[in-house]
Amino acid sequence: MKKNYLKTNLISFIVGVVIFSCIGVYAVVNFPSNEVTYNNKESGLKSTNVKDAIDELYTECTSKPAGEQIVEKEEIVTSGDGLYEDEYEDGRYIYRGISPKNFIQFNNELWRIISVENDETIKIMRNNYSEEHFTWDVNLASGGNNNWDRPASLNTYLNNTYYNSLTSKAQNQIVQHDWSIGKITEGNNNLISQIDEENSTKWSGKIGLITASEYIRANSNIKKCGNFNLEANNKKECSNTNWMLNIIDIPKTNYFWTITAYNNSIYSIALISGDDYDYGLVYTDFDIHNPFLPVLYLSPNIKITGGTGTQNDPYTIE
Repeated sequence: MKKNYLKTNLISFIVGVVIFSCIGVYAVVNFPSNEVTYNNKESGLKSTNVKDAIDELYTECTSKPAGEQIVEKEEIVTSGDGLYEDEYEDGRYIYRGISPKNFIQFNNELWRIISVENDETIKIMRNNYSEEHFTWDVNLASGGNNNWDRPASLNTYLNNTYYNSLTSKAQNQIVQHDWSIGKITEGNNNLISQIDEENSTKWSGKIGLITASEYIRANSNIKKCGNFNLEANNKKECSNTNWMLNIIDIPKTNYFWTITAYNNSIYSIALISGDDYDYGLVYTDFDIHNPFLPVLYLSPNIKITGGTGTQNDPYTIE
């Protein structure tokens, strides 16, 4: 009877420290628990004995969200290339400059980190184009327009055919997320209002594209390139301080789609151009064939296992 009494008290003690402190979870592994058993069917844990269960709980308690892992690895900067605090959206971090260390290995390919979101997800963009070029939507005669949530034909392709082409491991690392798809005003000289316009309409999905303001925010030359109007007047100079133009390398097709439409016409979509005659943010009709760079949100539950973020040593995911 005395032995059973001690077991009961030990189990109660373990449960208490698990509830109140992850440090306590680690501490109790030093208590003798070899003779204590429990049923793991209700706990959801894999372990079948108390000691291993405590180790498993401790690992879960001390694991950090994906976004926090990236922020801890990076120095937050205020100039030049690197990871910045996003001054326009609280709790968000963005990569700026021509060559920040934002490479990450995903789906056995090189991608680039756009941002660490305030929900600890990591927003990434593929670093190379699809070999196929797509219209943003079908032509007007077929019912197309510049509403991504219609759904636009590229939206349908990305969230079906393209998503299904990813490895099963990659699919499990993606989360469904809200995307900003509000239409913007051409020539806007106030980035805050442009972001507000984008955020005014949301769409939920797994695969999308960058927004127009994300292109602007990727530039480290904030003084000359920090809003839509400034960027339009300093295109050549702005092309030297924005990593999103640094990945454009396909001759004669130096463009890629954004998810953002203009509100002055049902035809107009924002496009990123690397053309020698028209760098940066431009607009075009939605039924023109152009390359695209898929964008997605990585789950906060992934684990960054290595890498320094450079092209030759990208971040890796477990």
